[in-house]
Amino acid sequence: MICRFFLNSFPRCNQRSSPRLSRWILLWSLVTVGCLTNFVSTDVQAAPSPNTVKQLIQINDPSSAIDIEIQGSVVNLNGSATEQASKERILQTIAALPGVTQVVDNIHLQPIAPLSLAPLKQDAEQFWAKALLYLPRLALGLSIFLLLFWLSHPLARLLISPLAWVTKSELIRLVMQRSISVLIILLGLYIFLRLAGLTQFAVAIISSTGVIGLILGFAFKDIAENFISSLLLSVQRPFKLGDVISVEGNLGVVKQVTARATTLVDYDGNHIQIPNATIYKNVIKNLTANPRMRGNFVIGIGYDASIRKAQDIAMEIMADHHGVLADPEPQVLIKNLGSSTINLQVYFWVNAETHSVPKVASILMRLLVRAYEANQISLPDDARERIFPQGIQLVTNGHQQGETPLNTIQNTEHNSNKAQESLEDAHNETSDDISSDTDDIRQQAAQSRDPESGANII
Repeated sequence: MICRFFLNSFPRCNQRSSPRLSRWILLWSLVTVGCLTNFVSTDVQAAPSPNTVKQLIQINDPSSAIDIEIQGSVVNLNGSATEQASKERILQTIAALPGVTQVVDNIHLQPIAPLSLAPLKQDAEQFWAKALLYLPRLALGLSIFLLLFWLSHPLARLLISPLAWVTKSELIRLVMQRSISVLIILLGLYIFLRLAGLTQFAVAIISSTGVIGLILGFAFKDIAENFISSLLLSVQRPFKLGDVISVEGNLGVVKQVTARATTLVDYDGNHIQIPNATIYKNVIKNLTANPRMRGNFVIGIGYDASIRKAQDIAMEIMADHHGVLADPEPQVLIKNLGSSTINLQVYFWVNAETHSVPKVASILMRLLVRAYEANQISLPDDARERIFPQGIQLVTNGHQQGETPLNTIQNTEHNSNKAQESLEDAHNETSDDISSDTDDIRQQAAQSRDPESGANII
């Protein structure tokens, strides 16, 4: 192609001289192409820079002291190395660099003394150099971390302020506030580590937070269960402070509800702590949610008595008593027929906030017994069979005319005493104490020591 180009450039040449001219042009072209190829290859495989050689030497032997001199493709190394293996690695690595044709070895071995502080000094110098390089970034990251740590609580309170429109639970607001505070602090720690150049460590801390939470959840399963139950109790609010509740046979006034347990004060003055998980998973009987409470008792009358009259007398007594509510109205029903008595079930309603159900029941039973005795309504004992193997001896006492039997006198005195006692009961009915004991228990709970520290959540 090159020959054809030159031949076309000289159209006047004759046919005899064109073969000779073609040979000369071809030879000149080959020489030119060889020179260009040698120039390009020399330019591509340029000599390595001193910085590259120095970095390779520091990687293979950080304690070495070697001077570098590069002349074209020849690298001269002058200085000392600590080990023969390090020296050989340095020579092999530099000889393998592109553009290096020869490595002049002027390195001599100089081992480190056993008690030499040269490595520590070199490490300290490198650490100080890096510290000076990262010092502005460290200061900025530390400032951001401290600022976010200081602002975590105010920012958390500001962010959860809309929750006041959603829920009134103090526990939920407290948990959300602390969670947001922890997230803000973790964000500040991540920024600090990122600016300090510890990006991988920062990512590891952030990613390990969820794993640690999962591990702690399994390790403290019961504590987590009680905490979640306290959140649910705080949201649903099946009872409040001061209510009388019954859980698993434990009856008392609610004194305190924390993130772990609920404290009851029973009517004996004892403090009972029940885990929140136990309360949430079992039946809760709230005795003060409805102030009206029904009481009942059973009284037996003889088969010879008038059942209707006995029921009317009981209804009149309950209607006249100020502790019994008229609405719902009381009831007197036949419960069953016993062996020697007809058993009547007496139902009545009281206001549990002001009156005590057991006290009202006690007074009604006392008044009812006196009223039945005054109206000749028998209250017989249960029938019993008694066996006398040796028989029983009957003795009749003769009395003179005009004498009064002793048992007749005793019966008359007994009836007189019963009548007098019935009058006294009717007179003292208004002075009987039927007040509720709940207020006393609440006062005792307020004056007693808190069995468990922590804020109330409901």
